[in-house]
Amino acid sequence: MVGSAPNLSTGGRSPGRRAEAPPAAASRRSPPGPPPAPGGMRGARKRLCSALIVAYGLFSLYAAYTVFLRPRRTAAPRPPHRDRRGPRDHVAVGNEEWNPWEGDEKSELVASQQRYEANLKMIKNARSHPEQTSLRVQIWGKAAIGLYLWQHIFEGHLQPADVTAQWREGSQKAGKTYFSFVTGPSVVPGYFSVEAENIVLVLNGREKAKITYATQWLHYAQTLIQTHKIQHVAVVLLGNEQCNNEWIRPYLKRHGGFINLLFVTYDFALVNEEDIFQWPLGVATYRNFPVVEPSWSMLHDPRSYLCNFLGTVYKNSSRETLMEILKQDGLDKLCWIAAREQWQPQETNESFKNYQDALLQSDLTLCPVGINTECYRIYEACSYGSLPVIEDVMTPGDCGNSSMYHSAPLQLLKTMGAPFIFIKNWKELPAVLEKEKKMSLQEKIQRRKKLMEWYRNFKAWMRQKFINTLENSFLPSDKG
Repeated sequence: MVGSAPNLSTGGRSPGRRAEAPPAAASRRSPPGPPPAPGGMRGARKRLCSALIVAYGLFSLYAAYTVFLRPRRTAAPRPPHRDRRGPRDHVAVGNEEWNPWEGDEKSELVASQQRYEANLKMIKNARSHPEQTSLRVQIWGKAAIGLYLWQHIFEGHLQPADVTAQWREGSQKAGKTYFSFVTGPSVVPGYFSVEAENIVLVLNGREKAKITYATQWLHYAQTLIQTHKIQHVAVVLLGNEQCNNEWIRPYLKRHGGFINLLFVTYDFALVNEEDIFQWPLGVATYRNFPVVEPSWSMLHDPRSYLCNFLGTVYKNSSRETLMEILKQDGLDKLCWIAAREQWQPQETNESFKNYQDALLQSDLTLCPVGINTECYRIYEACSYGSLPVIEDVMTPGDCGNSSMYHSAPLQLLKTMGAPFIFIKNWKELPAVLEKEKKMSLQEKIQRRKKLMEWYRNFKAWMRQKFINTLENSFLPSDKG
């Protein structure tokens, strides 16, 4: 029996398991031996699986770090989505429209937004810091002519827009003055906030009942003066059509009263340009005549009628003469004529629409005298670019030339260079219409532009004159 010596390469381990060669031995080349035993294959697989598990673990850790822990860079802003349909009132060509001016349009939008925000800031500052102005004036609109002052002359807005609202108000800064305006049935003496020491009171003094109501407001203002709640009062007065305004004289400061300034309609003989000033009648705001914005078509389109007259024909008046002359030679067929025998204080929606269409579709608007030469029709025609043809005669009553003006009637409009047609007798009308027939469209367009430009400047001038007069009277004098 031969004994076997222990295998030193096994390191004392059992001969059934193959010993791994040391690194130095593994690097040497040896001749190929027999295929590895099955136990060696299992070890290799085990090592491969371990390596894959370790790699998977490392990858998972890196992914978790990237998603949850790694700081993120701010993404570049995406360009805004372009509406490829183009503006709603334009038709896009093809599926996508290239706009080479897109950059300029975006810049203009940004600039517009900045201007809008600056304007909002300016308005907020004016409202929140009115003390920065030199003068605060509150206007109490207790006659419809106040709406002409605020919406047409001052181009101011009112809230709410509903004309039937019980209370409407607006404000704006003009010159050195911060103006606020209140109107509506809820504006009652003693039942609203007096927010300034300087008051402009807009009143109706056309007839006895209106005068009674107006004096109630004057007594209220006088009480505020006596109790030092207010300091100055100006009145804008819708005067009597025959200029019978003597009732207000005792209230004027120069006659021992408290009214510093009076702005009055019609050719009141006491106008002196010192404390009594003539004021335009304006449009019929009591019938909700709107602020008209001129359009391209209003200025350039040919008009269907040479002239128009929609109104009341009083017995034994010059309006009867006008109707007779229009019927001669078929002139009434060239003009939009709608006469009625009785005055109607309120318009229907249909009659008001017809009236506006007549102004818009006529080159001339005939303005015969009524109780007074000045009428709403003059200013309403200007609003639509229809040239007023005015019967330039004085009406019965106390109206006439003042110490300042000597061109009555309509001395304010004449002084301001109104580009109207003035005639003394309606028998002159056929010659006027004959000349009108021979005018070219281009000549009429130029005349419309001149008329509407004059009316715009007239309102701006009246606004500035009103502001300057208040500031010169109400602000402390700098004279030593």
